[in-house]
Amino acid sequence: MITPVVLCGGSGTRLWPLSRKSFPKQFVPLVGDKSLLQLTLERVSSLGPRVMAVAAEDHRFLVAEMLPRAFGNGTVILEPVARNTAAAMALAALRAKPDELLLFCPADHYIPGIDEFVATIRAGIPAAQAGAIVTFGVMPTFPSTAYGYIAQGAERGDGSRQVARFIEKPDAASAQQLLLQGGVLWNAGIFLTRADALLQALRTHAPDILASCEAADAAARSEQVANSAPETEFVRPARAALETCRSQSIDYAVMEKHRDVCVLPFNGQWSDVGSWNAVADLAKPDADGNRVHGQGIVQGARGTFIHAPHRPVVALGTRDLLIIDTPDAVLVADRGCAEQVKDVVAALEKAEASQAVLHRKVVRPWGWYDSVDAGERFQVKRIGVKPGASLSLQKHHHRAEHWVVVKGTAQVTRGSETFLLSENQSTYIPIGEVHRLHNPGKMELEMIEVQSGGYLGEDDIVRLEDTYGRAS
Repeated sequence: MITPVVLCGGSGTRLWPLSRKSFPKQFVPLVGDKSLLQLTLERVSSLGPRVMAVAAEDHRFLVAEMLPRAFGNGTVILEPVARNTAAAMALAALRAKPDELLLFCPADHYIPGIDEFVATIRAGIPAAQAGAIVTFGVMPTFPSTAYGYIAQGAERGDGSRQVARFIEKPDAASAQQLLLQGGVLWNAGIFLTRADALLQALRTHAPDILASCEAADAAARSEQVANSAPETEFVRPARAALETCRSQSIDYAVMEKHRDVCVLPFNGQWSDVGSWNAVADLAKPDADGNRVHGQGIVQGARGTFIHAPHRPVVALGTRDLLIIDTPDAVLVADRGCAEQVKDVVAALEKAEASQAVLHRKVVRPWGWYDSVDAGERFQVKRIGVKPGASLSLQKHHHRAEHWVVVKGTAQVTRGSETFLLSENQSTYIPIGEVHRLHNPGKMELEMIEVQSGGYLGEDDIVRLEDTYGRAS
């Protein structure tokens, strides 16, 4: 029996503007109507009855929503600060039984061959049970400069090969040479190990990281949160202890130094979906090499990829372009510049552009809101509330709000009164008035909110009561 540990960190900046820090690529529906996280959970669901996930505090409800679809029992470790994969894996191992087999896998990989993947993982069980850390390398199909490599060493009696060395992302000439010499695999960052074997390796090679994680786990809080699966446990490691932790990947912290690391090859289709070129390659091309998602239209174009889920986007006579359309930002890039998108995001962050971090439509545990329009002293939002869900009991110091119901039924608390609003009815919330919005119905509630006042920032919310543990 194996316990999958899904690592949900990462901001996916190379897939901007679709992937942003507030809603990274692992949560975005990229393959059909499913996210990479959902596909990952489905892929590992046959390995054991429970799952662990390590995620950022801001993404807790995105993870909790998806866990019950594949597992009935799960633990979500919420990192108060990101400290890379060594700390994330240590926190998970500290929550496991010493002899428990843990499969660490990123949440943002695309692996369509589930049966082949599961068979490869199961082939690593003998080595892992014997105390080795087992990694899984992908058979390379071209000399990639975007991936690290694993050089395979001597055969072992358990069916795996010893890892001779880990190789950093090479330049084009070095990648070509690696493939010509053979015996190398792409490093997929997937590991199978006993919990106690990983902790001992950390104690040997990165004792400071383990010590910080042990302190954070010892002072952790566990809780169940409303509207999550009843079997889902939220674990919150202590922030102060984790803030002292060195941020380093498991490769640097342990794998490159540890002796007992072995590798098994995976021969199936695999992608880390690390760039828009990789996303484009998931779609079937037309006769001219164009790939289109959504409402894209190509005419006289070649080698062009269009992602246009919201409106028609036309590429006329283009060559080798990436065109990514979202409601508040558009990316047009030469396919040869796909790896440089992250540099654009860094520039936008430096300029304090909100589009670097936030989407216009923002997911919340109770539903979502979409910032439709804004100007001096006003802002207009569309708000969607799930059936049975409630916003916090709150007030604002600087803004008043007008609410108009456009679909469903709203239960409104305003001061000392509570009343219902149906479609086409409205109400007014004065500045400083305590209020709450609840959806008592069985269909989604949608409403238009018009805010007016001298300050309209999201931090002008004083939460007095909250179903989701966010009260001030």
